[in-house]
Amino acid sequence: MNQEVKINFPFDIKLTVKREDLLHPHISGNKFRKLKYNIIKAKQDGNSCLLTFGGAYSNHIAATAAAGREYNFKTIGIIRGEELEKKIDDNPTLAFAGSCGMEFKFITREAYRDKSNTDFINSLKEQFGSFYVLPEGGTNSLAVKGCEEILNEQDKKFTHIACASGTGGTVSGLINSAFPHQRVLGFPVLKGLDLSADIHKFVERDNWELITGYHFEGYGKVNEKLIAFINDFYVKTGIPLDPVYTGKLFFGVIDLINKGFFPEHSDILVIHTGGLQGIAGMNKELSRKKLPIIKTKENA
Repeated sequence: MNQEVKINFPFDIKLTVKREDLLHPHISGNKFRKLKYNIIKAKQDGNSCLLTFGGAYSNHIAATAAAGREYNFKTIGIIRGEELEKKIDDNPTLAFAGSCGMEFKFITREAYRDKSNTDFINSLKEQFGSFYVLPEGGTNSLAVKGCEEILNEQDKKFTHIACASGTGGTVSGLINSAFPHQRVLGFPVLKGLDLSADIHKFVERDNWELITGYHFEGYGKVNEKLIAFINDFYVKTGIPLDPVYTGKLFFGVIDLINKGFFPEHSDILVIHTGGLQGIAGMNKELSRKKLPIIKTKENA
């Protein structure tokens, strides 16, 4: 569903949101797209178990667990941070994944760096048996194929397509499926990591660029300025944003509009990739630090 944002922007610029967050209550946004063809492939290969990787508040972990419950897969989550094993009940993401039947293995951050290592994967097979591996964040060629379906013929009118980027899979799908006249803008949420090489694994077009100045000092990092923006945007539009991905994306797009980055009469489509499940965990952290929390329909 596309929802136009009723804000008076300079330069006669229009902003529309593609509400991918509404695709599914638990497998939302780009995670729905990334999992679609991987689940088909896992079933075709006769797998009954999905194994993947993620951190404390991972959207991918939550979505994979929900997909496992819905499509009858056993799910295993390899979680970064041994200390989290004793905090599952206090972590909304892990508690939800566990309620979906996901089995966890908590490992050190050092061990987590070897998550793609063949020996490490083989050790997991010895422990858990056969499984279908989903990479961290869910990005692979099948995930990109799913993300290519985000845009449709109705989106042809837009001049720019913007989305947040973590591992590069979603923006790669958008680059491949964008119409010839459209420019795709990726907003990385990680600090100091150049995603260009990862994106080039999946794309051959030059209709895109990465906007790197809106990560707010790194993945999962927030400040009062970002929280105030997210809350103000929610009040004005009724569209909730998460603090890790979409909040930074929309902050960046609107800031660029006001700075004259976009040509006059630009018609921008911003992809809401979901991730709202992470708000509950972030609000716990914000409350602990005595900072303002993010407004939702439950607490507004």
